[in-house]
Amino acid sequence: MSKEHHYKVAVEWTGDRGTGTSGYRDYDRDHRIEAAGKAAIPGSSDPSFRGNPARWNPEELLLASTAACHQLWYLHLCADAGVTVVAYRDDAVATMEEDKDTGGRFTSATLRPHVTIAAGSDAKLALALHHEASRKCYVANSLNFPVHHEPVIETA
Repeated sequence: MSKEHHYKVAVEWTGDRGTGTSGYRDYDRDHRIEAAGKAAIPGSSDPSFRGNPARWNPEELLLASTAACHQLWYLHLCADAGVTVVAYRDDAVATMEEDKDTGGRFTSATLRPHVTIAAGSDAKLALALHHEASRKCYVANSLNFPVHHEPVIETA
């Protein structure tokens, strides 16, 4: 039996300089991403597409969602398996290729989680659980490009 989950966000463009989209260079790409009861996320396009480099862009948010989903599944699986994680940091990277016909697409992502486990936890199991987290990650299962994993396990 499957369960459905529904999500709702609002994305509001805030980049009108007074003339709307009268020309390609006449508006900012700034926007705000909101969901009820949460802090707004300031967004823009990638700087290479005339975006504000101080704001999150959709490409970064997609990569962040992928890394966060993997992390949350991994922590869940470790807790269930008796592996005590005391620190987790993922320096994830992704590649997007532009295409003049379709706009472009992501071609790959690589998650590089560096995990510290408590002394006495099983390092081999901790490493193996990344495979299971990858298999279960909702976001990665929804993507049409490969997500690679280069985990490092360290014992505290």
